Amino acid sequence: MLHLDGFEGPLDLLLELARAQKVDLARISILQLVEQYLAIVESARRIRLELAADWLVMAAWLAWLKSRLLLPAEDGEDIDAEEAAELLQARLVELARIGQAAAWLGARPQLGRDVFARGEREDLTEIDRSGLALDLPQLMGAYMAAMRRGARKRVYQPRRMHFWTVQDALARLHRLLGADTIPGGGAWCELGAFLPEGGPAMEGEDDEERMRQRRAAMAGTLIAGLELARNGTIELRQDEQFGRIMLRPNAGGQAVDGPDVGPDTGPDMAPEMERMDAAE
Repeated sequence: MLHLDGFEGPLDLLLELARAQKVDLARISILQLVEQYLAIVESARRIRLELAADWLVMAAWLAWLKSRLLLPAEDGEDIDAEEAAELLQARLVELARIGQAAAWLGARPQLGRDVFARGEREDLTEIDRSGLALDLPQLMGAYMAAMRRGARKRVYQPRRMHFWTVQDALARLHRLLGADTIPGGGAWCELGAFLPEGGPAMEGEDDEERMRQRRAAMAGTLIAGLELARNGTIELRQDEQFGRIMLRPNAGGQAVDGPDVGPDTGPDMAPEMERMDAAE
């Protein structure tokens, strides 16, 4: 910043105003201008010598421009004050452009400050602590063995489960009904009394599997009972909805007519399922 008699501001503004004839250069003291520029150049020389030189040149141009305005014009001069002002303005524009480029370069990451170059490789000694003594043939043999193991097809085979089928339930009902002693002694007996007590179909590894097998046995026995009731071999009864399913042999060998007996009014297996759910 310049602080002169008649002007206070930067140098480039002074030159622009002088070129536009808005500032009287005759009122500006050359001595003050030179003293201030010497102080600026002295402080800027520690930062960048090229910048101090540019400022000194501009100050010289300004002093020369004022001298051209103060001194009488001489014949034979090749350049006038207007052209000199334009030339100085061009140098200022170039200086501003260079300053922008310098600011852009200064904002980029600096080597040694923001980024660092890769150093030399450390002198390390590699020590093999694996303890394995293998040669190439052994390595290839192990690789081929691993490839053969990976090439085998693995097929999932679920564990086979044994359930009580309808055929098993029919055979058991025929066997029990033909025996001298049947559950209930010929009277009404609950359908669950004809379920198998043991055997492969009722043995599971855990409680959940045994419950599934009991459900399958109950369903198979119910279907077998419905088939025998349709043939008239046994009688089925259910006193209420979702009640217990009762069974007894048909003494006359014929199906008993009634709302609770016969294939058209077969009992529902829901009560047995509800009791098994409660047992879980």
